[in-house]
Amino acid sequence: MKVADLIDAFRPANGPPPQTLMMFLRWCLSGAWPALIAAALISSAAGALEAVTAMILGMVVDTAVQSRPEDIFSGSNMGKLAVGTAFFLLARPVLFGLSATANSVVVGPNINALVTSRLHRWTLGQSVQFFDDDFAGRIAQKQMQAASAVTNVAVESINVVAFALASLVGSLALLTSINGWVTAVFLVWLVLYFLLIRWFLPRVRVRAAGRAGARAVVSGQIVDTITNIKTVKLFAHDDHEDRAALGALEGFRDRALEFGRLAAMFRFCLMLLAGLLPVLLIGATLVLWRDSLTTEGDIVAAGAIAIRVSQMTGWVSFALMGIYSDVGEVEDGMRTLTPRARLADALDAPDLEVPKGEIVFDHVSFAYGGEIGGVRDLNLTVAPGEKLGIVGASGAGKSTLVSLLLRLYQGENGEIRIDGQPLDDVTQTSLRRQIGMVTQETAMFNRSARDNILYGRPDATEEHMIEAAQKAEAHDFITQLQDHKGRKGYDAHLGERGVKLSGGQRQRIALARAILKNAPILVLDEATSALDSEVEAAIQAALHRVMEGKTVLAIAHRLSTLSEMDRIVVMEEGQIAEIGTHAELLEKEGLYARFWNRQSGGFIQTDPSDQARAAE
Repeated sequence: MKVADLIDAFRPANGPPPQTLMMFLRWCLSGAWPALIAAALISSAAGALEAVTAMILGMVVDTAVQSRPEDIFSGSNMGKLAVGTAFFLLARPVLFGLSATANSVVVGPNINALVTSRLHRWTLGQSVQFFDDDFAGRIAQKQMQAASAVTNVAVESINVVAFALASLVGSLALLTSINGWVTAVFLVWLVLYFLLIRWFLPRVRVRAAGRAGARAVVSGQIVDTITNIKTVKLFAHDDHEDRAALGALEGFRDRALEFGRLAAMFRFCLMLLAGLLPVLLIGATLVLWRDSLTTEGDIVAAGAIAIRVSQMTGWVSFALMGIYSDVGEVEDGMRTLTPRARLADALDAPDLEVPKGEIVFDHVSFAYGGEIGGVRDLNLTVAPGEKLGIVGASGAGKSTLVSLLLRLYQGENGEIRIDGQPLDDVTQTSLRRQIGMVTQETAMFNRSARDNILYGRPDATEEHMIEAAQKAEAHDFITQLQDHKGRKGYDAHLGERGVKLSGGQRQRIALARAILKNAPILVLDEATSALDSEVEAAIQAALHRVMEGKTVLAIAHRLSTLSEMDRIVVMEEGQIAEIGTHAELLEKEGLYARFWNRQSGGFIQTDPSDQARAAE
C-alpha cells in the first residue's frame, strides 16, 4: 500500500452526522484514526528532540569548557562530538522528514477529500425543501468551509499540539535534571501561559464563527446575483445588486474587525509573556551558577530551551488560535448542513418494480407546511399505459402532484402507490429511476452535450445516445456547437445551467435525456413550451413514439398538446375539478371549456390582462 493511501479518502461515513461538535468531528474523521494517531506519535517524537537539541548543546559547551583547546578533538571528546553530529545530520532530519510526510502526504490531502465527500454525500440526500430554503452558493460554501476547517484542525493538532506538548515534557525533564528551582520557575510561567490561552481562545472561537457566517452570506449573495445575471441586466438593477453585496460585505467587515482586534490584543499579551521566559530561566540559572549549583553548559541548555519555547509560544498560540477559528467554522458549517431535512427510505426498503405502470393517488394531501397551496384529499387512478393530461391555473396543484409522485416531498396524508407498492415503502432511488421527466425549466450541467444526454442512462452506448438526440430533434444543432475552449459537437460544454443554448435547444436535450432513460412512467411538465411550432410538430411525433407502452402524465397550458390524451384532469385549488376526454370536457362546458375558449395561441389564460398580453 502506498503511503498516500493509508487513509481511505472516500470511505462512507457510518450514519448521519451528529449535531454536537466533538461527535461531529469524530464522524468526519472516523476510519482515519490509526493514521492520525501514528502521525501524532511521529510529531511528538520530533517535538521531544527539541529538548535533546538543548541537552547536546549544553554537553558540547561543558566539554569545551572542561577541556584544553588542543584536546577538544581527541579521546572521549570525539565520541561526544560524533554523537552530536549524528543527531543533527541523521536523527533530526529523518524524524522531521517523517513528520512532514505524515502531515503533507498522509493526513492533509486525504482528510480534506474524506470530509468533503461525506458532507457532500449527506447534503445530496437532503430534501428539496432544504435547498429551497437556502442559497445554493451558501450551501456549497459551507461544505468546503467545514471540510477545510476539519482538515486544518486535524493537521494543526498533529503538527503543533502534539509537537508542542512533547517539547514541553522534554523541556521539563531537561530543566529538572539541571535544578528543581529552574523547573519551578518554568512551571509558574506555563501556568500564566495557559491562563492566557484559556481566556483568549474561547472568544476567538465565537468571533471566528461569526466571521465565517458573515463570509457565507457574502458568498451566497454574490453567487445568487451571478446565477441570475441576465435578470439583473434585463432589469438594469446593477446598482441594486451592488448595494445588496455591499450590505453583506459590511456585515463581514464588522465581524472581521471584531476578530482582528481580539487577535491583535492576543498577540501583544503573548509576546510580552514570551519575552519574560528567557529572562526568568537564564536569570535563575545564572543565580544558581553563581552559587556553583549549575555549569556553563546548563546555562546554555536553559537558554536554548527558553529561546526555543519562547519562539514556539508564538507559533503554538497562533496555531491554537487558528484551530479555535477553524472549530468555530466547523460549528457554523455543522449547524447549516446537519439538520435532518430529508426524506428517509424505510428500513430495508426494497426497490420499486413496475411491471404495468398503474398509479394511484389515495386521499393525498400536502400543503408545504401551510394552510394553502398544494393538493387536498386528492384521489386519482392512472391506468397502466394511460396518457393523462393535467391542466389548471397557476397554483392549482399540478406541479405538487408530480413532486409527490417523485417523492420530492412527503405527503401529509394519504398514500401514493405504483402497481400496488406504496411509495413510502420503496427506495427513492429506484422510484426515480422508473420515472422519466422533462420540465419546462430544463436543468443543464456545465458539462458536455454528451454528458448531459447520458445523464438519462450513463451506461448507454454512443449509438443509443445519438439516436435519442435524433429523436428529440437535437442532433443537428449539437453537431454545430463549439465552446470557448474549441470543443465541438457532443464534446462542447453547455455553460452553467445550459446558458449557451436557447430555451428550445435546452428542452430538446432534456427530451433526448428522457428518451434515452426509457423509463416505464413518463412525466412531461410543459415539455414543448419553449419550442417553435415547426420543431414542436416534429418532436410531438417523436413523443408519441416514446409514449407508446408507457404511463404518461403530461402537464400543459397549451391545451392543443393534450387533445389526444386518453383523459384530461382539470385541477383547481388542489383538487380535481373535472376529468374526462377532451371532447367530454368540452361538452360539459365547465372549467376546461372556459380555458379552451379563453386560449390565445393555445395557452390557458387566467384573466383578461393575460389574454391581452398573449394577443400582443
